[in-house]
Amino acid sequence: MNKFIELPIKSIETEFQDLNLNLYKMIGANNPILYSAAEQLFKAGGKRIRPIILLNIAKSTSNNNNILIEQKRLAEITEIIHTASLVHDDIIDNCDTRRGAHTIHNVFNNKIAVLAGDFLFAQSSWYLANLNNLEVVKIISKIIIDFAEGEIKQGTKSFDNNISINEYIEKSFYKTASLVACSCKAITMLNDSSNVKGNNLYLYGKHIGLAFQIVDDILDIISTSQELGKPAGLDIKNGNLTAPLIFTLKEKKEIYKLIGREFQSNSDVDKTIKAIKETNSIQKAKDMAIEHIQLAIHVIENENLVKEDKKNLLLICYYILNRFS
Repeated sequence: MNKFIELPIKSIETEFQDLNLNLYKMIGANNPILYSAAEQLFKAGGKRIRPIILLNIAKSTSNNNNILIEQKRLAEITEIIHTASLVHDDIIDNCDTRRGAHTIHNVFNNKIAVLAGDFLFAQSSWYLANLNNLEVVKIISKIIIDFAEGEIKQGTKSFDNNISINEYIEKSFYKTASLVACSCKAITMLNDSSNVKGNNLYLYGKHIGLAFQIVDDILDIISTSQELGKPAGLDIKNGNLTAPLIFTLKEKKEIYKLIGREFQSNSDVDKTIKAIKETNSIQKAKDMAIEHIQLAIHVIENENLVKEDKKNLLLICYYILNRFS
């Protein structure tokens, strides 16, 4: 696979640049500490893959290639919700760096970080209400509920060596794929003239979201901390058993003992990573990601879209898989 696949931004370049500027305006707060904490996140950057997906869908499903103001705002709201979830994730996972920068709780403290995450969720809810579309509000609000449920599911299964692949996929849906799936559906609902069914794009978002999470979990094992922009092996250290480790348990029974003592030392984490790499568990996880990408591709190929727009939505699929090639 081509290692230089890039996210399709060219056709939405103006809207994408506006999004980055608007994110700073939208987090405006009277409290300088809250503002500083929220600003710290956006300064850390990121590829903004979620709004790129949404802006491409908005353009693809428009009859005149125009992206509505409400759709642009929804793409911004989605990125704020995602960013808020990262703040809380970093506290729960005790992660000191994110995208190569210090995390909010590391710069300030846990209390400020929790408040900053809550503040971003509140800001996104306010802007969401101002879209004046009750059905869209319902769909996007479900994402925040799913985030909480995903964290609880992950927490209750921490260091649980009986976790199944189905439970892992369910947790991954709540923590990652729900945001992509629900926002893909919602952004088509803002365009009354769209001839594409929101439920189809919900499935597209669901499958690329699941693939994205599986790839992320693979990268946590095979990449360096420098490449990830955060500590490598953090999932294992925190007892978050992901697909590669779940597959490995069937072949490497000695890992049960390391999980039982909750990976007490760094050498336990290193032994576990070594065991994973000695099996074909990474490939099995990759195959799962590929399956979900193929399902997403199937959705798009069966939609009546302009060739160039269809190509952009397919490029997103290939980009997600390309992250570990």
